[in-house]
Formats: sequence, C-alpha cells, structure tokens
Amino acid sequence: MRFFIDDLPVIFPYDYVYPEQYQYMCALKRSLDSKGHGMLEMPSGTGKTISLLSLIIAYQQFYPGRRKLVYCSRTVPEIDKALAELKRLMQYRQTQGCHDENFFGLGLTSRKNLCVHPRVSKERKGAVVDARCREMTASWVRAKAKTEGNIELCDFYEKIQTLEAADLIPSGVYTLEDLTDYGKENVMCPYYLARRVIPLADVIIYSFHYMLDPKVAELVSKEFEKDSIVVFDEAHNIDSICIDSLSIDINQRTLRASTASVERLGERIEEMKNQNSEKLRDEYDRLVDGLRDALAARDEDMVLTNPILPDHVLRDAIPGNIRKADHFVRFLKRFIEYLKARMRVMHVVAETTPSFLKHIREVTYIERKPLRFCAERLASLVRTLEITDLEEYGALAKVAGFATLCSTYDAGFMVLFEPYESDQNRVLNPVLHLACLDAAIAIKPVFQRFNTVIITSGTLSPMEMYPRMLEFVPVVQESFTMTLARQCFAPLVVTRGGDQVTVSSKFEVRNDPAVVRNYGNLLIEMSRVVPDGIVAFFPSYLYMESIVAMWNENGVLKDVWKHKLIFVETPDAAETSVALQNYRTACNNGRGAVLLSVARGKVSEGIDFDHNYGRAVVMFGIPYQYTESRILKARLEFMREAHQIRENDFLTFDALRHASQCIGRVLRGKTDYGLMVLADKRYSRADKRSKLPRWINTCLTETSLNLSTDMAIGLMRKFLKAMAQPFDMKSQLGVSMWANEHIVQHGGRGDVVTVESTSMEVDQVS
Repeated sequence: MRFFIDDLPVIFPYDYVYPEQYQYMCALKRSLDSKGHGMLEMPSGTGKTISLLSLIIAYQQFYPGRRKLVYCSRTVPEIDKALAELKRLMQYRQTQGCHDENFFGLGLTSRKNLCVHPRVSKERKGAVVDARCREMTASWVRAKAKTEGNIELCDFYEKIQTLEAADLIPSGVYTLEDLTDYGKENVMCPYYLARRVIPLADVIIYSFHYMLDPKVAELVSKEFEKDSIVVFDEAHNIDSICIDSLSIDINQRTLRASTASVERLGERIEEMKNQNSEKLRDEYDRLVDGLRDALAARDEDMVLTNPILPDHVLRDAIPGNIRKADHFVRFLKRFIEYLKARMRVMHVVAETTPSFLKHIREVTYIERKPLRFCAERLASLVRTLEITDLEEYGALAKVAGFATLCSTYDAGFMVLFEPYESDQNRVLNPVLHLACLDAAIAIKPVFQRFNTVIITSGTLSPMEMYPRMLEFVPVVQESFTMTLARQCFAPLVVTRGGDQVTVSSKFEVRNDPAVVRNYGNLLIEMSRVVPDGIVAFFPSYLYMESIVAMWNENGVLKDVWKHKLIFVETPDAAETSVALQNYRTACNNGRGAVLLSVARGKVSEGIDFDHNYGRAVVMFGIPYQYTESRILKARLEFMREAHQIRENDFLTFDALRHASQCIGRVLRGKTDYGLMVLADKRYSRADKRSKLPRWINTCLTETSLNLSTDMAIGLMRKFLKAMAQPFDMKSQLGVSMWANEHIVQHGGRGDVVTVESTSMEVDQVS
C-alpha cells in the first residue's frame, strides 16, 4: 500500500498497516525532520522493523541528501532477519514503480560468519579464524610473498585488492547468505568486501558492538557522515552493552599469558634488530606524529570519536620513554609485575582509578601518561614486528587496554580486586576488575557525532530512565499501545497458591517448601490446560537448579511429564541449541513441551516463541540482579550521585525490563495469541506494575491481579476457549488494521492512486 505522512510518500509492503505502525512512522519522521534523537517503544510482534525500514527508506529516497541508515541489532539472526525485510521491501518498491537507482544495502558480521576460504572456514573459534586470516592477508605477508614463492595467500582477498570499491559488487540488497554466495561465485572475501563497500552503502546493518565498542568502531564505523541515521533496535539493555564494552577483568591466567607474550615480543625485537633495524627506527619517527594525524582526520568529520582516546590525548605524541620498542617491553614487564603483586593481596580492595594510578606511581614510578598510550603503542609494535597470530597476544592486549582505560578516565570507573570466588566460597581465585560504571561514556560519542540516533524496543518502560543514564535529550519520546480487535494476549498476576500461601522469589522465602510446591502446582495445572508449548523463566540458573531438584523430589516433574516433555536451558550454548530444537519438534508433532529457561539467558533474548511454540510464558519470581555484587553496588552509588537515580528504582527498572522481555516472547503478531503469567506477589504492587511496558499495563485489569492458582487456571481456560472460536479477519479493519481510507479518517493522507495488489502484497495477518 501507499500513503503519505505529511508530504512524504511511504511505500508499505502489505495490504494494511497497523494503527501503531502508522503512529510509529509519524513519530519517527518527526525525529528525522528535527535532526534530533528519539526513543520509541512499540509492542512486540507489531512489525517494528518493517515500519522503521519503510519510513527511513522513503525518507532517504524522497528528500535530497540521501542520509545513510546505520541499523544496529543484537544478534546475527536478527541482523539477517532485518536484511531479509529490507530486501523484500525494496523488491516491493520496484513493483510499485519506485526507481531506487543504485540502492545498496548489506550487513556485516565477524570473519567467522562470513569466511569462505576452504580451510579457514572450517575453524570453529572466531579468534582462530581471525589469526589464520591475518596470516594470509597482512600487508607484510603479501609483500614477502612477492619475493618468496612458498607463502600461501588468500585468493579471495587478493581479488578484492585488484578492484576499486565501486566495482566490487553490483547495487542491491544482500543478506549474509547472499553475500557469502556472491563471494564464492566471484572468488571474493565477503568480510573484506563488506568492509570496503560500507562507505558506498545506503543501508548498513550490523551489531551494536560495531558502533559502541571503541576497538571495533574505529575499524568499521569511522567514515559515516554526521547526517547518518543511527538506529539501535531491541535496545532495552543498551546501557549494559555500553558498560561491558569498556569493562575488563584480569585474572592470574591472563597475567601468565601476558608475561609469556612480553617475552616473545622481546625475542621478536632482537630478531628484527639483527635483520631489519630500519623498521624499528621508522616506527620511532612515526610515533611522534601518528596521533596528530588521527586528530586531524577526526576534525575533518571522518573518524568516529574513540572513547579510549579523547581530544586532549590525541593532541600529544606518544611519550619518549615508550617510543623505543625495547623500552616499551621493559615498561610492560614492570606493569605486569605490579599487577601480579596486587593479586597476592588476600582481602578485597576497591578504589578509584586516580587512587590506583597514585599507588602505581609510588611503588613502580610508572607515570600516568605512558600508561595512557599503552594500547596504541602495543598495536603499533605488533604491526612493526609483522605479527599475524594475534590470539597469542590477546591477554597482553587486555592488560594494555586495562592500563589505557585506567589512565584515561578519572570518573565513571572503579578498580576492584576480589581474591575469592565469593564471600561464601573461600576458594582462592583472584580477579582484578576494571568496572565501567557510567554507560554514557561509550555512547556519548555516538550522540555527539550523529544528528539522529533512534533507540527503539518493545520494552523501554519507564522511558525516562534512559536519557538520564545515557545523558542525552530525545526530541521525540513515545510509547505505543497495541490496537486489538480481540484481546489476543492475557497477562495474569499469580500471587498465591491453591492453599493461599503467597508465592515469591524473595530470598527469604524462595526455598520455602510451600512456595516451591505452589510453583510446581502452577506448572502442572498449566501443562494440563495450555496446548503446545510453555516457556518458564526463572531469575537465575542457581535458583532454577535448586527448584527443579526439589520438584524432582516432590514428584512435580513426573506430573508435568504426563502432559508435556521437559527441556532445560543451560549456560552451554550448544546444549541450549539442541534443547530448543527438540522443544520445537515436540511442539510441532503435538506432544507439547515445557522449556525451563533463565531471564537474561540466551532464550530470553532474540528467540521468538510464536504460535504453537509459545502458548504461555510463566515468569517465576522477579529477575533482580545479584544485589551483593560489589560492582553493582558501586554502579548504584555512581548513578545515585551522578544521575540522581535511587538504588531501588534502578534495580526494579532493570528487573522489570527483563521480565517484560521474557513474557513478550509469547506474542509475535496479531494472529498469534498467548498467556503471560507473572508468578510473584510483588507484581501486584503498583510500583512494580508501573514499570511494565504500556502495552502490557493497559491489559492488566483488576480481575487479572492478585490471583490464586485456581483462579488463574480458570481465567486461562476462559481465554483459550475464546481464542479457539472462529475469528473473522474483516472485523479487524478500521480497528487493528487500516487501509488508505482509515488513514484518511484519522487525519492522515492516503494514496490518491489505486494500487493493485501484487504477489508481494501479503496481508500482515496471514
């Protein structure tokens, strides 16, 4: 269909548009028009991705300037899904007479996912793939191959080097599979092909880390114009991603590996002194001016700001005492020995980065400035020594990054040393944490660099938390509800069992036999009543293990097995994938299944349980973080002082967004239906409910709150009986689906030209 938002003609690849999709696109256009940042919350399963792509592609093609879209998603399946949606949209636009000449869209992921080399692609570990790739593509390896005939090069990479970027690949939209197929057919490396043509792309879709992690962003995101549109999809936990990208943990194994790496560096330096000392002298000269060149490039609007190298650092040359390679190696040895000495302390130490640096100076006489350039100096030395197997130097790179971050930031970080695995488990396992406490540090350069950054997800409530944590001002901030012709999802809050004993995952009562029994009875009754698949979430692996063990003793699992098979998510990704596959098989063949999972685990993020795969989701308890964590306590204290966010407000917000993400897995469209069961008495409190997304909150009526197990089962039967009745799709027209005439009725502007349906126009509800 075709309609207008203000003067912008939007081509939408379905016969109908949902009201919330239309409202979402209107809000998105306001954000683009104002060249400001936006926050948009849209219900799960209502076509957020296609709405976003339809509006931005229309905007891109209609207005002069052709602003690039940089779409960031979390996982590889989600990236491929977005690329498939984009490809379908562009095919549909062609059938509607849109001549999007030279339109180019593609995705980027790791070498491991894109490698087509017959030998290297068989490797399982990403670090090994990177090392093998570098052994055949590094500039010094290729230069040496010209004089020595026994060096293997990558034919796929060599082909790319012979062509200009514009000649590498025709315009169009390429999914990750399309890209690898094109690479195989034309003997080109898909990974380096994508890297080369990113500046030419109209739409680039890749992982959050390619924009937020400074080490990766410097490689792939440095040439985006200020006018680019940056979208973070499924960004409900974007603050955690920002913090993880700048946090480093060092243990004894890391230090042992670093010591070995430094010794190898020393040996390589001696070899190069004997064979080609000119290279070391050239490197010394380059280090005086190298960072100034980087600053000039960024001032010309070419390089993305790197949080590890702020402006005042870039204006300096690398200090003289670490410019020479052998001096730098001795410097690293001294720093590593200092860290080893700190590891011998038998009590917990928490300090700020200035305090940590002061202690280093007092003990080792190492100044702050050379530490600040540690990571940059190590990278330069590795290039000079022509080292290809970077996996061997991964631990040393981590230590250098630790030094650089410590010495760069005075606020927003904490250095924490913990000698034991936990306060209860006195097993010696010393770890030195550099914990980032301020999520804004990683994302602030993105907000400053680009005019428009959109943060969107189905679970952003309460929305006022994100601007405070990430330190930005959205010009558009909206949350949309789901319009329904029939109530296709039912949120229920179960607060007590059939014996009227309250249920909760609070630490004081979580292992109470009555609570465990009532949780088990709820699962048994649901397995009797609910057809097909049920997904059950727990706050943590530890709690899931303890409660499943107690259920096994009580005979709960045997009763569930009478009705459905049981599968369990584990921390091991391979085991979980097998469990998921078998769970889906059981749902497909009519046997039905229960999947026991963990909030914040793999199953809760990015895996859809649509239709028969998830007729009900039950959340046992509230998934609070481990509140005794010293890092969490430090972050809570930082947010209270820096952003005036109270500890309890953040903990509740964080727990409820993960609970919302879990129960949102059950609904993936308006023809889908499912039950959302929140089993904890605390969900009935107003302060908890207010932090649930608006589209869920509006459906939580008085009759669905404070339920016993028996009452909840009765409501489930009633809901499932209603969903089993024939449903006329026409009843949705004008209510939960709009055609052009409905857009006009609601003050919009439909297309004046009647567009005939084509094979591409598939009704969204089918």
